[in-house]
Amino acid sequence: MTTALPLARTNAEARLFLRLRPCAACGARRCEFRSSVIAADGPASRYAGQCESCGAHREYVFRLPEQILPPPAGRVRFGGAQASQLLDPGEWLHYSRICADQAGPGDDAQSAAARHALATALAAVEEVVKFIPDSASAVPAAAFFADAGQAIFAAEPGSFDRDRLEAVRTHYSEQLARR
Repeated sequence: MTTALPLARTNAEARLFLRLRPCAACGARRCEFRSSVIAADGPASRYAGQCESCGAHREYVFRLPEQILPPPAGRVRFGGAQASQLLDPGEWLHYSRICADQAGPGDDAQSAAARHALATALAAVEEVVKFIPDSASAVPAAAFFADAGQAIFAAEPGSFDRDRLEAVRTHYSEQLARR
């Protein structure tokens, strides 16, 4: 029986997944992955590299989406309308916060790097919202499948409330519009 490959909706999502996954041999995260398109029960993307700390070979293979989403001009997009299969809502929220912190308080309004970090924070928070069913007011506990995401949810379940996430999304959008 063949297990379906996980879906990487975009290269940006796949690269973020790789950045957040530690080396199984030593726990380090630094690895320069090279990507290629391969045939594996259909078209797939293969990312391979060597851990920069211990030299262990690292490799991931993802299913490609039926429709390739090109990177949008002036925005960041990790995927289409469906929730991620690679990263859970806790991982997305954590990454959003990291990017917002990198953007800074807004003092450096002309910095392209700060704008990109804020646009990435916004896109990551939008990914969290995709996990909320239409009839629900929060991300359900069952949506958390990664240890890191489950830990964040356990520590701060209120952060996954729809109204709170919408407020964060609005805040990031307004900050981005001012830069």
